[in-house]
Amino acid sequence: MASPLRLASRLALVTGGGSGIGRAVCQRFAREGASVAVVDLNGSAANETVQMLTRDQQGQQHAAFTADVSSLKKVTALMSKIEAQYSRPPCISVNSAGITRDEFLLKLTEEALDAVLNVNVKGTFFITQAVARALVASGASSGSIINMGSVIGKVGNLGQANYAASKAAVEGLTKTAAKELAKFGIRCNTVMPGFIATPMTAAVPQKVLDKFAGMVPLGRLGDPSDVADVCAFLASDDSAYITGACIEVTGGLYM
Repeated sequence: MASPLRLASRLALVTGGGSGIGRAVCQRFAREGASVAVVDLNGSAANETVQMLTRDQQGQQHAAFTADVSSLKKVTALMSKIEAQYSRPPCISVNSAGITRDEFLLKLTEEALDAVLNVNVKGTFFITQAVARALVASGASSGSIINMGSVIGKVGNLGQANYAASKAAVEGLTKTAAKELAKFGIRCNTVMPGFIATPMTAAVPQKVLDKFAGMVPLGRLGDPSDVADVCAFLASDDSAYITGACIEVTGGLYM
């Protein structure tokens, strides 16, 4: 007997859905029965993701949206488009959009700092705020907002002062949002991936990746699907009593 779909009839918004972890989250949510609004700065990549998604459930509809999440104006327009298309706000949101601009602290430019903070922090804030406002305005009884942190925000990393700061900020933002939004039935949690094989790691030499894998107690780099599994849990009623949490998906790294 097939297990019941955990996200049937729900609408999920996933930023950074055009590749990597975001794409894996979209695929997992679709398999769980959700309709998925795939958001990415790269419209072609978002459309590619939509074509990969299952549509096995009645009424299940997926759509691609192009947006720069670091712009409040564009996030506001994005939410209007999603609500117009689906006639309801998303009750699930995953903020997976993120960038890196790596450089050692002594050489890090203001432009590189701002670029990372704008997408990783402001983008996460804008989407979190917009989804929460829409859910409260609609009178929805529940919602789940999942923000993507990183183990780098916990332990730091050479050449990633801007990225580490941004991901530490995401965790603080999410814990605060969890406290404020609990009275509306909206849960907010952080997922903290470790070393995950994504397009971000594609440029890293294999020798370096092998070294990273050797540091992980479970002996391998993570797969985007490992992170997507946790997101599906946090999006579902299986995690109904979990909010303000940070779940590490690291294979035991830095425990």
